[in-house]
Amino acid sequence: MANLNIEQNEHEEHTTTGLNHRKMLMWAFLGSDCMFFGSFIATYVIYSGQSVGGPVPEDVFSIPVTSVSTFVLLMSSMSMVLSYSALVRGQLINFRIWILSTALLGMTFIGFQVFEFRDFVLHGLTPKTNLFGSTFFVLTGFHGAHVTLGIIWLLSLFFYSFRGGVTSERHLDVDLAALYWHFVDVVWIVIFTVVYLLGVFPGI
Repeated sequence: MANLNIEQNEHEEHTTTGLNHRKMLMWAFLGSDCMFFGSFIATYVIYSGQSVGGPVPEDVFSIPVTSVSTFVLLMSSMSMVLSYSALVRGQLINFRIWILSTALLGMTFIGFQVFEFRDFVLHGLTPKTNLFGSTFFVLTGFHGAHVTLGIIWLLSLFFYSFRGGVTSERHLDVDLAALYWHFVDVVWIVIFTVVYLLGVFPGI
């Protein structure tokens, strides 16, 4: 059965482009997602400082709190790398530990975001308050939805590994999930820099 899986995997890799079609589809999806995030970030920047009234970034942002959540998400990228590396080496138990850790770190990041949103609402900032609120919640909410989807994907792979669907020979699904997860992390670095840091420290 293992030899059959290896042969099927090798057969799938022989394409006209030299890349697996599913991986090419993932890159195409990430490229289109870049345009979505780019448009949301550009909209935020264009309308930054044009709110008529209500809270502004300096009134609601807590850089230390968001820095911790950012660190958590970055550490999840490291654990994602370790999970993929363990799987390729055939260390299935270590793979399960690291991919579950990645999902838990993602959940922690979402927990920080929920806490942050709740605090913003208490300070009077909602999507309907002003332009800042509208563009901020749409952008960060869109990213949060991506992280949530990634968490579900990672947990699915974790449980799928117990059914033999994820092995050292059949690791394409994990490879695709890793690409997606790293993309989400990189996007957050941009958001953290443009929205949070430049919002509170515009002179940077």
